Amino acid sequence: MSMLDARFTHRFPGLDLDIAFRAPAGITALFGPSGCGKTTTINAIAGLLRPDRGHIALEGCVLFDSDRRVNLPPRARRIGYVFQDARLFPHMTVAANLRYPSRFRRGAARDFDRVVGLLDLGPLLDRRPDTLSGGEKQRTAIGRALLSDPALLVMDEPLAALDRARKDEIMPWLERLRDEVRLPILYVSHSTDEVTRLATTLVLIEAGRVAHAGPLDEALADAAIGPHLGTREVGALVSARIGATEPDGMQRVLTDAGPMLLPPTGLPEGRELRLRILAHEIILAREAPLGLSALNILQAQVTQVQGGFVQLRAGQALLLAQVTERSVAALGLTPGASCHAIVKSAAIVRS
Repeated sequence: MSMLDARFTHRFPGLDLDIAFRAPAGITALFGPSGCGKTTTINAIAGLLRPDRGHIALEGCVLFDSDRRVNLPPRARRIGYVFQDARLFPHMTVAANLRYPSRFRRGAARDFDRVVGLLDLGPLLDRRPDTLSGGEKQRTAIGRALLSDPALLVMDEPLAALDRARKDEIMPWLERLRDEVRLPILYVSHSTDEVTRLATTLVLIEAGRVAHAGPLDEALADAAIGPHLGTREVGALVSARIGATEPDGMQRVLTDAGPMLLPPTGLPEGRELRLRILAHEIILAREAPLGLSALNILQAQVTQVQGGFVQLRAGQALLLAQVTERSVAALGLTPGASCHAIVKSAAIVRS
């Protein structure tokens, strides 16, 4: 399985970069505020910046090693780079843009039909970039990067220049890319919505340093880490599968946290998905509540309490609830305590 191993340092005026993480297959989100070092990190990995010291390897191939004086040029690193602004050749058709990497990378042309099908680019092949929507341009740029025969795909805030409609247009294609292309993908973003919907691994960067690196679902449910993504946006990510539809139209969903009910999703029975259960929409009770309109009440056990957040284990999943210190004290919410997590159906966000 492809794996990126990056460990390096670099000093800038006003920022000391100290980076260390591993990225497996799937989407690894580099998340943090503007100026924290996200784009600089991927530029160092892609060979556009030479770090002061460190080691970068991809699939066991050393790309950079300061001690061994190894520093492969960008063209030799097998990295496909997707920029914010697509950077397509304006005088070429979509097909010509897609075929461009085959001039430099052996094996690029053989995957043309597969990549065109993966990103539904067939209807666009004869068009030029100035006739494409923002989402269509980015799909083409992603296709061109894939056809460079990469061992790693790097995406620098690819949705930042798009409006909401164009973002909604391209999101399903990014999900498909994550699920069907067995490559490590570095995805730079400061959007919590994008990260929670797309990523499988999270690298949290603060002031040039990695504050956390690991599976996204564990980070979102960690009382110490999750709040860095924004207190109104933080919430656990739970694997789920659509079950039977109830007579009233509600859909039963089998999740790692236990069975739940959702409003109609339009998804067929058996479809797998991820649910984001927002921390500020969970209410905790020590006893089983009666007479509530909430449909989803999960048995849980407290595992962590920190800074107004309570981490819970419900079934095989970790949840995070945002509560006041007064509620923590009044309910006796200490690690090991049993409780019930009350979740409104409307608070469950498909991801």
